[in-house]
Amino acid sequence: MASMLNGLLVAVLLLNLFALGTSRIRALINAAGLQGIALGLMPLLVHGHANLLSIVVALATIVLKGAIIPQVLLKALRDARIKREVEPIIGFMPSMLLGAVGTAASIALAAKLPPLQARVQPLIVPAAFSTVFTGFLLLTTRIKAITQAIGYLVLENGIFIFGLLLLDAMPFLVELGVLLDVFVGVFVISIIIHHINREFASLDTRHLSSLKE
Repeated sequence: MASMLNGLLVAVLLLNLFALGTSRIRALINAAGLQGIALGLMPLLVHGHANLLSIVVALATIVLKGAIIPQVLLKALRDARIKREVEPIIGFMPSMLLGAVGTAASIALAAKLPPLQARVQPLIVPAAFSTVFTGFLLLTTRIKAITQAIGYLVLENGIFIFGLLLLDAMPFLVELGVLLDVFVGVFVISIIIHHINREFASLDTRHLSSLKE
């Protein structure tokens, strides 16, 4: 179980770097979907056994993060008729380097935190910090609204990973409530993307500065 969980956490870290380095938005959506599937499997592995709560959370996460939300974003992508993020504020290679530095810093920071229980995998906290940082980079350095929406989703993935440490203490409805909030947030963002594209024939969020009273 521990080796499988570590493998999923490493996969999440690699997907973070891939997300920062790719210009193809469809590939970015697919990477976020794969992250969602990996996150859905983690509640089943984090404590070495599966109970009803972890199974329900896992299924809900896989369905929402791995299937429904990526399909919503892919539909928004098709409607917008775009393929690439072409003018990021920070280039793709520098973004990858920042992501690698952020991952190393996350590992160093996690090592300085108070020791956790022995059964907690040491990669959980670094993976959570690194994923939050990756989502923040996507959210703040990309121009296209749909890419920023994916950044929001990746950032929440990091919060979800950190929440695995509290899976036993967190009420069942809180976990599902977080997932529902993410789904509603992405759904609303997809509507905003549609209206931005219709009004400006572009998903460049810099055009929003022209909306002045």
